[in-house]
Amino acid sequence: MSTLTLDQVHSSLNFQIKHMMVSKAKGEFEDFQVNFNGDLSDLESAQVTLTIPVSTIDTGNVDRDNHLRSGDFFEADQYPNMIFNSKSIKKISDEEYEFTGDFTIKDVTREETFTVEYNGTSKSPMDGSTIAGFDVSGKINREAYGLTYNAALETGGMLLGKDVKFEGNFEFVVAE
Repeated sequence: MSTLTLDQVHSSLNFQIKHMMVSKAKGEFEDFQVNFNGDLSDLESAQVTLTIPVSTIDTGNVDRDNHLRSGDFFEADQYPNMIFNSKSIKKISDEEYEFTGDFTIKDVTREETFTVEYNGTSKSPMDGSTIAGFDVSGKINREAYGLTYNAALETGGMLLGKDVKFEGNFEFVVAE
């Protein structure tokens, strides 16, 4: 059994959504927690929970961030966290896995699958600790979670796309 402690400084969780049908709006969550219960040598039996405080959303624009926290989107005061709880982990190749689980946004829970690349472990030259790394990617349909705010464009189409793409890079300190 391995105990993994997230190294927040060396981890990131980013997202992007189509904007005005022609570009992408991007952002990140400045805070998140990952709880890992399992063994790195048998990832398929692990249990992973990711908790994302929606108040930590950062798109580089304070007005947009406040709008995303509002009732038009996340309702951060009433629903402070997005949560992913893994239900199954399937090995695709030596480094690639599919993590399937329940993802909850606001009061809606849906099953989602994300691709996870396990980058292995390394020894830190700073203190000799063992470090493990993972890259995560996937997308969700935001409208399925009640995040339906949008505006029609006079040129046709909508202001915001339905799909939100996620990319996470997570580094952990490993204790056996």
